[in-house]
Amino acid sequence: MTAFAEVQSPTLPRKPFASPRTSDRLICSICADSMIAAEASALVSDDEISYLWTCETCGHGFVTRHKISRPAAS
Repeated sequence: MTAFAEVQSPTLPRKPFASPRTSDRLICSICADSMIAAEASALVSDDEISYLWTCETCGHGFVTRHKISRPAAS
């Protein structure tokens, strides 16, 4: 059974001596497998993007939302 929940962008601690490519990956909260790419994305507003993630190992799904920071106009 697949369940969906909305979560904010997690801040994952960097492991010492970890490769930059693996240290920032999302981790499934059910089976602890790492996820590489979102299944889908959508522009929610002018400054927010939503990503749909589904774990390939256990099927757990969730959505993350990310604010887009734009440089201040000068």
